[in-house]
Amino acid sequence: MILLTRRATFSASHYYWNPAWSEERNREVFGRCANRNGHGHNYTLEVTVTGAIDGVSGFVVDLKWLKDLIEEQVLSVYDHRHLNHEVPEFAKLIPTTENIAVSVWKRLEAPVAAAGGAKLSRVRVYETPDIFADYSGETD
Repeated sequence: MILLTRRATFSASHYYWNPAWSEERNREVFGRCANRNGHGHNYTLEVTVTGAIDGVSGFVVDLKWLKDLIEEQVLSVYDHRHLNHEVPEFAKLIPTTENIAVSVWKRLEAPVAAAGGAKLSRVRVYETPDIFADYSGETD
């Protein structure tokens, strides 16, 4: 099996806020990230698929197809958006790096599987060069 990774970038804003908590508790836990006006990041997304190399094409998956899938399912929805206000899954889910990774996985897992020949292996989301989350579908 081969692991093949495609990288993409998107810019988005967000804030951290748990509506079940008081404002004081939100500010205590999330600090400056609890500012309801939000703040932005230039995220880097890595999508890794695994599978056998096709004997005819030499690919695990068609790279253009994977690029287009990421654009359609993730970038067109997340890029230049306020995640809390404009992306459906974050209406009630705090858009942490961890939750973004899980949400991207959920958007990509079925289309990758349906294409046949490959399986989604890992989603990595960098919030900053020093902070990233990996998700491999083991838990929710």
